[in-house]
This record gives sequence, C-alpha cells and structure tokens, in this order.
Amino acid sequence: MTPPKEPTKETIHEYAGGWITERTGTDVPPFLKFAFIAIAAGCIAYFFIYMYGEVNHSDRGALVRALNAATEASAVFMYIVVTLIVVYGIIVVAFSFRSPK
Repeated sequence: MTPPKEPTKETIHEYAGGWITERTGTDVPPFLKFAFIAIAAGCIAYFFIYMYGEVNHSDRGALVRALNAATEASAVFMYIVVTLIVVYGIIVVAFSFRSPK
C-alpha cells in the first residue's frame, strides 16, 4: 500500500468577496485573450462610427445634426478619447498575453 498523498497547498486569491477566485500561476484562457482583442476593436469601431452621433439615421438624423451644430463637438477631444481607448486596449492585451510568473 502506498501512503496517502499530502494535499498540496495552493494559493487561491479571492476577488469581489469570493465571487471570483484565481489560482496562483495559472494563465488567462486563450479564448479570453482573443476576446480582449475583439472587445477593444469593437469599442474603437463603435466610437469611430458614432463619434458625432447617428447623423445618417432616417428619423433622428436631422435632430442629431442640429444638436451637433448647436453644441460644436470637439474633434480633437474625440481623437484623444480614441487614443486613450487604443492605449488601454494595448495594455490589456499585452497584460493578457504575457506569461504567468
């Protein structure tokens, strides 16, 4: 008879009051790594498409164009926001693709 194995002590971190647990040394699942890329690309595309609102909509497009004319949206600010989205997306993707310690 072989002696029973001693239980290994693994460090498990709990986040959000125990709703999320993480074992030390595990890697981010591959599908989640690529989901980060898809989500960041979707955010950037959505922001570029609707940067000034839905100006080509058949019903409310004229109202959106009138609001844009009255409020004068800043193109520089919009591109700064896009730049922040891109930088954040790059940081998240780089963080998820790095190897665990």
